[in-house]
Amino acid sequence: MKLLIINGPNLNLTGKRQPEIYGSRSFESFFEVLESGYASKGCGIQYFQSNSEGEIIDRLHKAGYGDEGFDGIVINPGAYSHYSLAIADAIAAIPLPVVEVHISNVAAREAERRKTVTGAACVAVVAGLGLFGYEAAVEWFVQSRNI
Repeated sequence: MKLLIINGPNLNLTGKRQPEIYGSRSFESFFEVLESGYASKGCGIQYFQSNSEGEIIDRLHKAGYGDEGFDGIVINPGAYSHYSLAIADAIAAIPLPVVEVHISNVAAREAERRKTVTGAACVAVVAGLGLFGYEAAVEWFVQSRNI
C-alpha cells in the first residue's frame, strides 16, 4: 500500500505555532516515526506540504491521475478546508479515497472553522486527536484493504 499525506497552509509550523492548539511536536519528527512504523506493515507513506492552494490542487491531480501508484490520500487542508471549493472539487475529481485530518477539534473552534467544505468530498474526517489523527487515518487505509 502507498499513501500520500498532504498538509496545507501553516502546517509547516506545527510544533511552533500555537502549541496550545496544535501541540509542541513538529510534523517532521512525527512523520519520521509514522513512516518507519508503517513501513514494517508494508505501507509506504510520502509527504507533501504547501501554503499554496494551487500547489495542493496540482498535487492532488498528480496523485490521482499520475503513475505514482497511490492507494489513498490523507489531507489536512488547514484553513482552506473551510472555504476552498477548488480543493473540494479536486478531491472529488480524483479516483482515490481521501481522508481529511484536523489536529484540533474544528467543531469546538470559531464558527467559521466549524464547517469543512473539503471534508464533504472525503470518505471520512478525523478531527481533534492531535497528530494521532494522521495515524488513525493511515490505519483506516491499512485496515480497509484487508476487508
